[in-house]
Amino acid sequence: MKTLRTETRNGVGTITLARAAEYNTITPDLRDELAAAIDRADADHDVHVILLRADGPAFCAGYGLDWSTRAQTGEPSRRRVWDSVADYGMISQFVNVYMKLWYARKPTIAAVQGWCIGGGTDMVLCADLIIAGQSASFGYPPSRVWGTPTTAMWVYRMGLERAKRYLLTGDEIPAPEAARIGLILEAVPDGELDARATALAERMARVPVNQLQMLKLLCNHTAENMGLASSRLVGSLFDGIARHTQEGLDFVARAQAAGFRNAVRERDDPFGDYGSGPRSKSRAKPRDGKGAGSKNRKTQE
Repeated sequence: MKTLRTETRNGVGTITLARAAEYNTITPDLRDELAAAIDRADADHDVHVILLRADGPAFCAGYGLDWSTRAQTGEPSRRRVWDSVADYGMISQFVNVYMKLWYARKPTIAAVQGWCIGGGTDMVLCADLIIAGQSASFGYPPSRVWGTPTTAMWVYRMGLERAKRYLLTGDEIPAPEAARIGLILEAVPDGELDARATALAERMARVPVNQLQMLKLLCNHTAENMGLASSRLVGSLFDGIARHTQEGLDFVARAQAAGFRNAVRERDDPFGDYGSGPRSKSRAKPRDGKGAGSKNRKTQE
């Protein structure tokens, strides 16, 4: 595998995103390898719990703007108007992989450090439980232009008004606040993140796997009965529409003309957060000594 690695120990199947230098941004290769890794762990009799973690200074800074904007700028050459159904089919290839964390028979836990924003939240909010380091940050900055949450998990995790408060501004959410409002389970000291997530996964793995499966289904079907599938459909369709509004097209054109970093900075500077804010200047060093500085977050989401 090029984008991640896996291991199994004490009943826990760990999947580690391994594109540290690229902030573990989402690519088609990562999508496909993550799908295969989740399927293998879910089918492995030695795995009771699936733990998703990441190398480097960020869990996932979203989609790489290099390949995703390039793909959109190439659309006019196909000599067809934008096809919303085809776009939905494309984005669903990613959404269906993230939802494997939700629909896996076994519990899934995510351990998050650094940035987890944009498409990274589409992925991680599908996990059953999320533990984050104190310096981690969440958010959906593309809600300011060029996107909507595709997996639509925000309301189901934090309630209607709080979801509106953060999606209607795109504001950054520091991990302690994310825990307080129910977006994630808890925020822990950065140096304790791996140990705390692993300890919870191993504690859970002591329970018979059939019990874990039944209890997960019981909880998840509450959200399903509230209309999660319909929300996901609307979120995925609106994401394509948002990328093809005049403002969305202008954002892509600006990214091509001035560079991804400048386009994102111009979007976020008025809000003073993400790479434009003070928190980005005090990020913890990468776990393995690899990775880019906060300025590279500007090319991803």
